[in-house]
Amino acid sequence: MLLIGNCLDKLKELEEGSVQSCVTSPPYWGLRDYDNPDQLGQEDHPEDFVIRLTEIFMEVHRVLKDDGTLWLNIGDTYFGAKGGHWDGGNSIHNDESGVKFRENRKAPPKHPYLKTKDLSGVPWMLALSLQKRGWYLRQDIIWQKPNPVPEAVNDRCAKSHEHIFLLTKKPKYKFNAKAIAEPTRRRTDVWTINTASFSGAHFAVFPQEIPKMCIGAGTDKGDVVLDPFMGSGTTAYVAQRLGRKWIGVELNPEYAQIIKNRVAQRELF
Repeated sequence: MLLIGNCLDKLKELEEGSVQSCVTSPPYWGLRDYDNPDQLGQEDHPEDFVIRLTEIFMEVHRVLKDDGTLWLNIGDTYFGAKGGHWDGGNSIHNDESGVKFRENRKAPPKHPYLKTKDLSGVPWMLALSLQKRGWYLRQDIIWQKPNPVPEAVNDRCAKSHEHIFLLTKKPKYKFNAKAIAEPTRRRTDVWTINTASFSGAHFAVFPQEIPKMCIGAGTDKGDVVLDPFMGSGTTAYVAQRLGRKWIGVELNPEYAQIIKNRVAQRELF
């Protein structure tokens, strides 16, 4: 089921305790302009961004079952006019290279402590904010990218990882370790997965392997999977192929059409 509109508003329409797992990747802060007044990521400071995301994920907390899980992939950016970590994608309203948006990006307002070239620290800022609001912060999974996009930066190492936080409502929750085990051992907290692209859109997408593992570990066939930041619809596509029901929220109608085309949308409820 695809819901088009403001993420927070649409989540409030969902029934409490109706979702088994949420698998999602919100926008980066200060990276892409999605050309919509309700968009996330264009707040003045990363703290403002985290406050908005925290409010959204508290609605996710409400709609999750007591044994539900949240798998949250979140990327970081650098503070300053052109400090974003661009990973090969960009808004469909900008050119494919991403140069147009980065060249026109203005410096954010002065920050109390962040300086130009500082890593903003958004992933852990968000994880700790959710922990303070009652979520159980169970694990920090490192998504290691063997094929990172080259960066034109020579005063630090090339960035090749992102965070996937596993958060839960309760101390006991549905988790099937065998479903995602490696051939000779239990799955570790470092996932080595290549980045992916999707020909239907000019922005970076979830590689299918990430939602495949999250859904495999956190759900059974017939369970409901939620993605409040649908993007190109990878979570829905994988959930559907694994025999799960899904709910997605997408703000931009142009992206919504991409999702429908990708998953050959049909009513699953």
